[in-house]
Amino acid sequence: MNYHENLWLFFTLLFGIIIVPGMDMLFVLANSLTGGVKRGLAATGGIMAGGAVHSAYGAAGVGVLVTMLPQLFNVLLFAGVAYMIWIGISLIRSSITVEAVGPGTARSGWRAFRQGAVTCLVNPKAYIFMFAVYPQFLRPEYGPIWMQGLIMGVMTVVTQFAIYGSLAMTAGRTRDLLVANPDVTAFVGRFAGLLLVVVSAFSLWQGWKSA
Repeated sequence: MNYHENLWLFFTLLFGIIIVPGMDMLFVLANSLTGGVKRGLAATGGIMAGGAVHSAYGAAGVGVLVTMLPQLFNVLLFAGVAYMIWIGISLIRSSITVEAVGPGTARSGWRAFRQGAVTCLVNPKAYIFMFAVYPQFLRPEYGPIWMQGLIMGVMTVVTQFAIYGSLAMTAGRTRDLLVANPDVTAFVGRFAGLLLVVVSAFSLWQGWKSA
């Protein structure tokens, strides 16, 4: 697998993770419904800032392991793959639902940005995801780890903007769709879970060949 194929595989997994309705998505939805598109986009910007920090942590951690503890890097790679497969199977078996979002209190755009960043940064699952995903795709043979991490970080924040920004700009219709059609929401979660399983299994196979 060459570097470009590796990036496409990462994007597929990244998209599957971000598209699943969760805390970040509901935060953007709530701000969009209570404060309009500008506040929803401000909340999206905060989450993107948090995503950039998570990406930096993930790349730095992998860089340290590759340089100082290469054997532990392989262990982390396989552990991360196993964790992502478990998450995928859990999503396939679950029925995700989204409740109606209440009016809430007024928030400024700057406050929504700050809260979005904090919401993303304090989510322990985000750290686990980064340390589970990044070892699968940051490979020394593809060049400097920091450059690969930078590219993957940019892909992360752009994908967050594409999904959450679109959500902010179409909040009313999206809310109605998710609340009134729980089968659609469940389908999104299960499809994303299937993506996680397939991509993680392929990463496991690639890691096994190169181990």
